[in-house]
Amino acid sequence: MPARSRLPLTLLAALLALSAVARAADPAAFTVGAFTFKRPPTWQWVVVNSPMRKAQLHVADPANPAAPGADAVFFTFGAGQGGDAGQNAARWIGQFEKPETVHPVEETATIKGTKVTRVRVETGTFSSGMPGQPAAPQENYGLYGAILESPAGDVYIKLTGPAAVVKAAAADFEAMIQSPF
Repeated sequence: MPARSRLPLTLLAALLALSAVARAADPAAFTVGAFTFKRPPTWQWVVVNSPMRKAQLHVADPANPAAPGADAVFFTFGAGQGGDAGQNAARWIGQFEKPETVHPVEETATIKGTKVTRVRVETGTFSSGMPGQPAAPQENYGLYGAILESPAGDVYIKLTGPAAVVKAAAADFEAMIQSPF
C-alpha cells in the first residue's frame, strides 16, 4: 500500500485509540477525601482545572445537549479545614442575589454514622466566580449541595447550573451522595 493511502488509516487508528483512552479516563467511581462516589452514568467526567477542586462532573441539559449544562464540583481541604457545614451552606445560599427570596432548603441527616448536610435552591440569580474576581450573575440557576462530614476532612459537593437542568439531575445527585454508604 502506498504511504499516501496509509496516512488516513494511521490517523484514523490513532484517533480511535485516543477516543478509547478518553473514555477509559471517565471513572465509574472516584474518591474524594474519605468517600468513594459512583458517577451517574450520563454525567461526564471533567478534568479539574483548579488545585482546589478534587473532582468535577458535567450534567448535560437533557432537553438540549448543546445548551449549557450544570457542573458538580467536589472539594476537600483536610481535617478541620474548609469551615463547618453551616458556614458553607450559608455561603452557598449567599451566592444568590437576595438570598432571603430564593427559599433555600437546608437539611441535616445522619447516614450510617456520617452527618450529611444538604442545601437546595430551586431557582434564583446565582453569582459565583473565583475569589477576588468579579462574579457573573446567572439568572434562573439552581443549586443542590451536600456536605459529608469526616474526621479526615469534610467533602463539599455543589451542583449548579440552569435550574431546569439541576432539577432534572436531582435523583442522580441524591444517588451519588448516597453511593459511599
